[in-house]
Amino acid sequence: MRVLIVKTSSMGDVLHTLPALTDAMNAIPGIRFDWVVEEGFAQIPGWHPAVDKILPVAIRRWRKNWFSSAVKAERVAFYQALRAEDYDLIIDAQGLIKSAALVTRKARGTIHGMDWSSAREPLASLFYNRRHSIAKQQHAVERTRELFAKSMGYQKPVQQGDYAIAQHFLTAAPTDMGEYMIFLHATTRDEKHWPESHWRDLIQLMHKAGLRIKLPWGANHEHERATRLAEGFDNVEVLPRLTLEQVAKQLAGARAVVSVDTGLSHLTAALDRPNVTLYGPTDPGLIGGYGKNQHEIRGEGKSMANITPVEVFAALQKISHLANE
Repeated sequence: MRVLIVKTSSMGDVLHTLPALTDAMNAIPGIRFDWVVEEGFAQIPGWHPAVDKILPVAIRRWRKNWFSSAVKAERVAFYQALRAEDYDLIIDAQGLIKSAALVTRKARGTIHGMDWSSAREPLASLFYNRRHSIAKQQHAVERTRELFAKSMGYQKPVQQGDYAIAQHFLTAAPTDMGEYMIFLHATTRDEKHWPESHWRDLIQLMHKAGLRIKLPWGANHEHERATRLAEGFDNVEVLPRLTLEQVAKQLAGARAVVSVDTGLSHLTAALDRPNVTLYGPTDPGLIGGYGKNQHEIRGEGKSMANITPVEVFAALQKISHLANE
């Protein structure tokens, strides 16, 4: 059986789809997947052993210059690749009108998706040939697992979902695996940041425990923050600019991670690394960290500043056995 998945973004949503592939791989011997995904996240599906072909799409970029000759040429090439295969099944796990209209309906095969009452955008369900009722009051990972099970006709496993990507990185993990922690300090909105003074206080606590810290970054302003956080500490390394796969390798080798609300926090969970995620204005609810040893702390009054470094250090002690040092 060959199945096309349409799940284009965001990083967390793409990662949350992986356990459903593992379920299907275990239930249906020989099943293989192709995957339509936004170009910025195109590395992720290839980490799963059941994925063959990745079809990068660039709707976010295309819509800025939709009618330019270069974008038109890219769209033509994408649709040619999309329609090159007759799929036994197409699963639209995005549930949005945009992806359903521009991608899913143009592929060749029977389209499955969530029904009117289940999809994120109900009108998207009109583009599907088979519509499934999926309970909303469950984690996003479980919703997708249920959609895959109903689409392909097997019983959804009762055990926790398996991302099945950690093995991909084990042989490439850093040689100092388990001897360092990673602090994911960067996120998109100012109100989701943890105060720099709090990060430095936590780094001081780590220094006393004899543990090293690695600080990744993506944009220049994030590099500047990482540099400020590391200033004066000999146990902190500001990493060079890394690709997503290189960041994943670093995370896979970490003893534990502290993160704010960011896509890399979900990547940490997918790699089965112990993680303390800090939340303020956003509610983790049904889209928070899913996996082993995932711990969430939400600031009182929805304020990140109300999460204390001592509180975070105590959580790290529980999930990474610092107390036994």
